[in-house]
Amino acid sequence: MGFELEFSGVDLDSAAHAIQDTLGGEVVQVSAAQREVHVPGAGDFRVELDWDFLLRTAGKKKDEDWVELLSKTAAILVPTEIVCPPLAMSRLDELLELEDGLRAAGAVGTEESLLAAYGVHINTELPRLNAATLDAYLRAFSLLQWWLLEAHQVNPARRVSPYIDLYPELYVRQLIERDGANMDEIFSDYLQHNATRNRALDMLPVLSEIDAERVLRAVEDPKIKARPAFHYRLPNCQIEKRDWSLAGEWNLWCVVEELAHRPEDLRDLGERFMAASGGLLGLNRSEWLNTVDTWLKDRALV
Repeated sequence: MGFELEFSGVDLDSAAHAIQDTLGGEVVQVSAAQREVHVPGAGDFRVELDWDFLLRTAGKKKDEDWVELLSKTAAILVPTEIVCPPLAMSRLDELLELEDGLRAAGAVGTEESLLAAYGVHINTELPRLNAATLDAYLRAFSLLQWWLLEAHQVNPARRVSPYIDLYPELYVRQLIERDGANMDEIFSDYLQHNATRNRALDMLPVLSEIDAERVLRAVEDPKIKARPAFHYRLPNCQIEKRDWSLAGEWNLWCVVEELAHRPEDLRDLGERFMAASGGLLGLNRSEWLNTVDTWLKDRALV
Protein backbone atom coordinates (compact mmCIF):
# COMPACT_ATOMS: atom_id res chain seq x y z
CA MET A 1 0.00 0.00 0.00
CA GLY A 2 1.03 3.61 -0.46
CA PHE A 3 -0.41 7.00 0.39
CA GLU A 4 -0.21 10.53 -0.99
CA LEU A 5 -1.12 13.32 1.46
CA GLU A 6 -1.95 16.89 0.42
CA PHE A 7 -1.86 19.63 3.04
CA SER A 8 -0.62 23.14 3.79
CA GLY A 9 0.77 25.01 6.80
CA VAL A 10 4.13 23.21 6.72
CA ASP A 11 6.98 24.05 4.36
CA LEU A 12 8.99 21.47 2.44
CA ASP A 13 11.88 21.29 4.89
CA SER A 14 9.65 20.98 7.95
CA ALA A 15 7.62 18.22 6.30
CA ALA A 16 10.79 16.38 5.27
CA HIS A 17 12.21 16.60 8.78
CA ALA A 18 8.93 15.34 10.24
CA ILE A 19 9.42 12.22 8.12
CA GLN A 20 13.04 11.95 9.21
CA ASP A 21 12.17 12.38 12.90
CA THR A 22 9.53 9.64 12.67
CA LEU A 23 11.10 7.11 10.31
CA GLY A 24 14.78 8.05 10.20
CA GLY A 25 16.70 8.37 6.97
CA GLU A 26 18.45 11.15 5.07
CA VAL A 27 16.86 14.35 3.70
CA VAL A 28 17.99 15.33 0.22
CA GLN A 29 17.13 18.62 -1.53
CA VAL A 30 16.22 17.61 -5.06
CA SER A 31 15.21 21.12 -6.13
CA ALA A 32 13.62 24.30 -4.80
CA ALA A 33 10.24 22.56 -5.05
CA GLN A 34 11.11 19.02 -3.95
CA ARG A 35 12.78 17.08 -1.18
CA GLU A 36 13.34 13.36 -0.76
CA VAL A 37 13.80 11.39 2.43
CA HIS A 38 15.67 8.12 1.90
CA VAL A 39 14.41 5.80 4.64
CA PRO A 40 16.34 2.52 5.06
CA GLY A 41 14.10 -0.50 4.66
CA ALA A 42 11.16 1.57 3.41
CA GLY A 43 12.24 3.52 0.34
CA ASP A 44 12.10 7.12 -0.80
CA PHE A 45 9.47 9.55 0.49
CA ARG A 46 8.93 12.51 -1.87
CA VAL A 47 7.95 15.89 -0.45
CA GLU A 48 6.99 18.41 -3.10
CA LEU A 49 4.88 21.40 -3.97
CA ASP A 50 1.94 20.05 -5.93
CA TRP A 51 2.35 22.31 -8.95
CA ASP A 52 3.50 20.76 -12.24
CA PHE A 53 4.94 23.90 -13.79
CA LEU A 54 7.01 24.71 -10.73
CA LEU A 55 8.27 21.14 -10.38
CA ARG A 56 9.36 21.05 -14.02
CA THR A 57 11.05 24.44 -13.82
CA ALA A 58 12.70 23.74 -10.47
CA GLY A 59 14.55 20.82 -12.00
CA LYS A 60 16.41 23.07 -14.43
CA LYS A 61 19.79 24.53 -13.52
CA LYS A 62 19.23 28.07 -14.84
CA ASP A 63 17.30 30.80 -13.02
CA GLU A 64 17.69 29.04 -9.66
CA ASP A 65 17.16 32.25 -7.67
CA TRP A 66 13.92 32.94 -9.53
CA VAL A 67 12.73 29.37 -8.99
CA GLU A 68 13.52 29.59 -5.28
CA LEU A 69 11.48 32.80 -4.98
CA LEU A 70 8.63 31.29 -6.99
CA SER A 71 8.70 28.21 -4.76
CA LYS A 72 8.39 30.29 -1.59
CA THR A 73 5.54 32.30 -3.07
CA ALA A 74 3.74 29.21 -4.33
CA ALA A 75 3.93 27.60 -0.88
CA ILE A 76 1.25 30.07 0.25
CA LEU A 77 -1.25 28.89 -2.38
CA VAL A 78 -0.10 25.45 -3.49
CA PRO A 79 -0.42 22.35 -1.31
CA THR A 80 2.53 20.39 -0.08
CA GLU A 81 2.34 16.73 -1.00
CA ILE A 82 4.04 13.73 0.58
CA VAL A 83 4.24 10.69 -1.69
CA CYS A 84 5.01 7.54 0.27
CA PRO A 85 6.72 4.52 -1.28
CA PRO A 86 4.86 1.17 -1.27
CA LEU A 87 4.81 -0.06 2.33
CA ALA A 88 3.82 -3.25 4.08
CA MET A 89 0.65 -3.13 6.19
CA SER A 90 2.83 -3.74 9.25
CA ARG A 91 4.25 -0.21 8.84
CA LEU A 92 0.89 1.58 9.00
CA ASP A 93 1.50 2.44 12.66
CA GLU A 94 4.63 4.36 11.64
CA LEU A 95 2.58 6.45 9.24
CA LEU A 96 0.16 7.22 12.06
CA GLU A 97 3.15 8.52 14.04
CA LEU A 98 4.07 10.64 11.01
CA GLU A 99 0.56 12.12 11.11
CA ASP A 100 1.23 13.25 14.68
CA GLY A 101 4.52 14.82 13.65
CA LEU A 102 2.98 16.74 10.76
CA ARG A 103 0.05 17.85 12.94
CA ALA A 104 2.45 19.12 15.59
CA ALA A 105 4.34 21.04 12.90
CA GLY A 106 1.12 22.82 11.88
CA ALA A 107 -0.18 20.82 8.91
CA VAL A 108 -3.78 21.53 7.91
CA GLY A 109 -5.81 19.67 5.32
CA THR A 110 -9.00 19.67 3.26
CA GLU A 111 -10.99 22.30 5.12
CA GLU A 112 -8.17 24.86 4.93
CA SER A 113 -8.70 25.63 1.24
CA LEU A 114 -11.84 25.97 -0.84
CA LEU A 115 -9.69 26.06 -3.97
CA ALA A 116 -7.13 23.29 -3.52
CA ALA A 117 -9.50 20.69 -2.05
CA TYR A 118 -6.67 18.72 -0.43
CA GLY A 119 -7.12 14.98 -0.20
CA VAL A 120 -5.50 11.61 0.44
CA HIS A 121 -4.72 9.21 -2.38
CA ILE A 122 -4.45 5.50 -1.62
CA ASN A 123 -2.34 3.35 -3.92
CA THR A 124 -2.75 -0.35 -3.35
CA GLU A 125 -1.45 -3.19 -5.51
CA LEU A 126 -3.84 -5.60 -7.17
CA PRO A 127 -3.63 -9.18 -5.91
CA ARG A 128 -3.55 -10.35 -9.55
CA LEU A 129 -3.27 -8.40 -12.78
CA ASN A 130 -5.93 -10.27 -14.75
CA ALA A 131 -9.39 -9.58 -16.15
CA ALA A 132 -11.31 -11.41 -13.41
CA THR A 133 -9.60 -9.39 -10.67
CA LEU A 134 -10.05 -6.02 -12.41
CA ASP A 135 -13.68 -6.79 -13.16
CA ALA A 136 -14.44 -7.77 -9.55
CA TYR A 137 -12.83 -4.65 -8.10
CA LEU A 138 -14.45 -2.36 -10.64
CA ARG A 139 -17.90 -3.79 -9.92
CA ALA A 140 -17.33 -3.66 -6.14
CA PHE A 141 -16.21 -0.03 -6.19
CA SER A 142 -18.87 1.07 -8.67
CA LEU A 143 -21.70 -0.34 -6.59
CA LEU A 144 -20.30 1.26 -3.42
CA GLN A 145 -19.12 4.60 -4.83
CA TRP A 146 -22.11 6.68 -3.68
CA TRP A 147 -21.99 5.07 -0.23
CA LEU A 148 -18.23 5.71 0.00
CA LEU A 149 -18.75 9.38 -0.81
CA GLU A 150 -20.89 9.65 2.33
CA ALA A 151 -18.83 7.28 4.49
CA HIS A 152 -15.68 9.32 3.86
CA GLN A 153 -17.68 12.50 4.56
CA VAL A 154 -16.10 14.03 1.49
CA ASN A 155 -15.79 17.78 1.86
CA PRO A 156 -18.26 19.87 -0.26
CA ALA A 157 -15.38 21.70 -2.00
CA ARG A 158 -13.92 18.37 -3.11
CA ARG A 159 -17.32 17.05 -4.23
CA VAL A 160 -17.74 19.90 -6.71
CA SER A 161 -14.12 19.79 -7.85
CA PRO A 162 -13.39 17.99 -11.14
CA TYR A 163 -10.79 15.70 -9.57
CA ILE A 164 -12.84 12.95 -7.89
CA ASP A 165 -15.84 12.42 -10.15
CA LEU A 166 -17.71 9.15 -9.67
CA TYR A 167 -18.20 6.68 -12.51
CA PRO A 168 -21.25 7.47 -14.68
CA GLU A 169 -24.32 5.39 -13.93
CA LEU A 170 -24.40 4.09 -17.51
CA TYR A 171 -20.88 2.70 -17.06
CA VAL A 172 -21.89 0.97 -13.83
CA ARG A 173 -24.81 -0.67 -15.63
CA GLN A 174 -22.46 -1.90 -18.36
CA LEU A 175 -20.17 -3.40 -15.75
CA ILE A 176 -22.97 -5.24 -13.99
CA GLU A 177 -24.60 -6.46 -17.21
CA ARG A 178 -21.35 -8.03 -18.42
CA ASP A 179 -20.65 -9.84 -15.11
CA GLY A 180 -17.36 -11.37 -16.15
CA ALA A 181 -15.79 -9.06 -18.73
CA ASN A 182 -12.62 -10.04 -20.55
CA MET A 183 -9.66 -7.67 -20.72
CA ASP A 184 -10.64 -6.16 -24.07
CA GLU A 185 -14.14 -5.36 -22.74
CA ILE A 186 -12.68 -3.86 -19.55
CA PHE A 187 -10.51 -1.51 -21.64
CA SER A 188 -13.22 -0.54 -24.12
CA ASP A 189 -15.89 0.13 -21.47
CA TYR A 190 -13.60 2.04 -19.14
CA LEU A 191 -12.02 4.23 -21.81
CA GLN A 192 -15.41 4.94 -23.38
CA HIS A 193 -16.78 6.42 -20.15
CA ASN A 194 -13.70 7.38 -18.12
CA ALA A 195 -11.02 8.74 -20.46
CA THR A 196 -9.69 11.04 -17.74
CA ARG A 197 -7.54 10.91 -14.61
CA ASN A 198 -10.29 12.76 -12.73
CA ARG A 199 -12.07 9.81 -11.20
CA ALA A 200 -12.44 8.81 -7.54
CA LEU A 201 -10.93 5.47 -8.54
CA ASP A 202 -8.51 6.23 -11.37
CA MET A 203 -7.79 3.01 -13.27
CA LEU A 204 -5.58 4.56 -15.95
CA PRO A 205 -2.31 3.66 -14.16
CA VAL A 206 -3.36 0.00 -13.96
CA LEU A 207 -4.58 -0.10 -17.56
CA SER A 208 -1.35 1.59 -18.68
CA GLU A 209 0.63 -1.12 -16.91
CA ILE A 210 -1.22 -3.66 -19.07
CA ASP A 211 -1.36 -1.76 -22.39
CA ALA A 212 0.05 1.77 -22.30
CA GLU A 213 -0.38 2.39 -26.04
CA ARG A 214 -4.10 1.70 -25.89
CA VAL A 215 -4.53 4.11 -22.99
CA LEU A 216 -2.50 6.84 -24.69
CA ARG A 217 -4.65 6.59 -27.81
CA ALA A 218 -7.67 7.49 -25.67
CA VAL A 219 -6.10 9.87 -23.12
CA GLU A 220 -3.18 12.13 -23.98
CA ASP A 221 -2.04 13.00 -20.48
CA PRO A 222 1.67 12.88 -19.56
CA LYS A 223 0.82 12.60 -15.86
CA ILE A 224 -0.48 9.04 -16.27
CA LYS A 225 2.09 6.74 -14.68
CA ALA A 226 1.88 3.03 -15.36
CA ARG A 227 1.85 0.90 -12.21
CA PRO A 228 0.06 -2.27 -11.06
CA ALA A 229 -1.89 -0.41 -8.38
CA PHE A 230 -5.25 1.24 -7.88
CA HIS A 231 -5.25 5.02 -7.49
CA TYR A 232 -8.06 5.83 -5.05
CA ARG A 233 -8.58 9.56 -4.56
CA LEU A 234 -11.81 9.96 -2.60
CA PRO A 235 -10.71 10.53 1.05
CA ASN A 236 -10.26 13.96 2.62
CA CYS A 237 -7.02 14.90 4.34
CA GLN A 238 -8.01 16.19 7.78
CA ILE A 239 -4.61 15.86 9.31
CA GLU A 240 -5.15 18.78 11.71
CA LYS A 241 -7.87 16.80 13.53
CA ARG A 242 -6.73 14.41 16.25
CA ASP A 243 -9.68 12.06 15.67
CA TRP A 244 -8.77 11.62 11.98
CA SER A 245 -6.28 9.06 10.70
CA LEU A 246 -5.15 7.31 7.55
CA ALA A 247 -6.27 4.06 9.17
CA GLY A 248 -9.91 5.14 9.06
CA GLU A 249 -9.71 6.03 5.37
CA TRP A 250 -7.88 2.78 4.63
CA ASN A 251 -10.55 0.75 6.44
CA LEU A 252 -13.25 2.20 4.18
CA TRP A 253 -11.26 1.20 1.09
CA CYS A 254 -11.03 -2.30 2.59
CA VAL A 255 -14.83 -2.62 2.26
CA VAL A 256 -14.25 -2.57 -1.51
CA GLU A 257 -11.47 -5.15 -1.15
CA GLU A 258 -13.71 -7.47 0.89
CA LEU A 259 -16.69 -7.20 -1.46
CA ALA A 260 -14.48 -7.87 -4.50
CA HIS A 261 -13.59 -11.23 -2.94
CA ARG A 262 -17.22 -12.25 -2.30
CA PRO A 263 -18.58 -13.22 -5.74
CA GLU A 264 -22.04 -14.23 -4.53
CA ASP A 265 -22.53 -11.02 -2.53
CA LEU A 266 -21.13 -9.00 -5.42
CA ARG A 267 -23.64 -10.56 -7.80
CA ASP A 268 -26.50 -10.01 -5.32
CA LEU A 269 -25.71 -6.31 -4.86
CA GLY A 270 -25.36 -5.94 -8.63
CA GLU A 271 -28.83 -7.37 -9.17
CA ARG A 272 -30.22 -4.95 -6.60
CA PHE A 273 -28.51 -2.07 -8.40
CA MET A 274 -29.96 -3.06 -11.76
CA ALA A 275 -33.45 -3.20 -10.26
CA ALA A 276 -32.98 0.15 -8.51
CA SER A 277 -31.63 1.95 -11.59
CA GLY A 278 -34.01 0.52 -14.15
CA GLY A 279 -36.61 3.32 -14.20
CA LEU A 280 -36.79 6.30 -16.52
CA LEU A 281 -35.19 8.57 -13.91
CA GLY A 282 -32.35 6.19 -13.16
CA LEU A 283 -30.95 5.58 -9.70
CA ASN A 284 -32.53 7.31 -6.71
CA ARG A 285 -29.28 7.94 -4.85
CA SER A 286 -30.74 8.50 -1.38
CA GLU A 287 -32.70 5.24 -1.60
CA TRP A 288 -29.63 3.43 -2.93
CA LEU A 289 -27.52 4.76 -0.05
CA ASN A 290 -30.02 3.33 2.45
CA THR A 291 -30.09 0.02 0.59
CA VAL A 292 -26.30 -0.29 0.51
CA ASP A 293 -25.87 0.77 4.15
CA THR A 294 -28.35 -1.83 5.38
CA TRP A 295 -26.98 -4.48 3.02
CA LEU A 296 -23.37 -3.96 4.21
CA LYS A 297 -24.40 -4.12 7.87
CA ASP A 298 -26.42 -7.31 7.32
CA ARG A 299 -23.30 -8.96 5.88
CA ALA A 300 -20.96 -7.58 8.56
CA LEU A 301 -18.95 -5.64 5.96
CA VAL A 302 -19.07 -2.50 8.10
